[in-house]
Amino acid sequence: MQIYIDGDACPVKQEALKVAARHALPVVLVSNQWLRGVDGPLVRQHVAPATPDAADDWIVEQIEPGDICVTADIPLAARVIKKGAACIGPNGKPFTEAGIGDVLATRNLLTHLREQGAINSQSAGFGKRDRSSFLNGFEQMIQAVRRKG
Repeated sequence: MQIYIDGDACPVKQEALKVAARHALPVVLVSNQWLRGVDGPLVRQHVAPATPDAADDWIVEQIEPGDICVTADIPLAARVIKKGAACIGPNGKPFTEAGIGDVLATRNLLTHLREQGAINSQSAGFGKRDRSSFLNGFEQMIQAVRRKG
């Protein structure tokens, strides 16, 4: 099992690294630039070109069944699930094969409505409760993937 973190805008990098270290799991932090403060004996970074979807494409090429991806990117989550890997959002909720279609459709609809000016969304802040939810969800996902594997 290997953990892939879509790192450019991930608010739970440090939390994911702590949980992975506790389980002695290797982590690949993928981003478009070198990130400071995310090193460790089982952590490596992959810097993807700064072109659209380069980091996502690299994760999808590398990830395998039994691996876990941490991302807020719904299209990436759909691609990861299609490859047979597990995927979790920063909110601690797993993306699942059964639900990813609905999540993707909702995302596409909201994107279209924003582009049309029909809605103006602002994201809520990311606080302690969100971090706690991620820690719990990530721990449960690791345990589930281990049982399955």
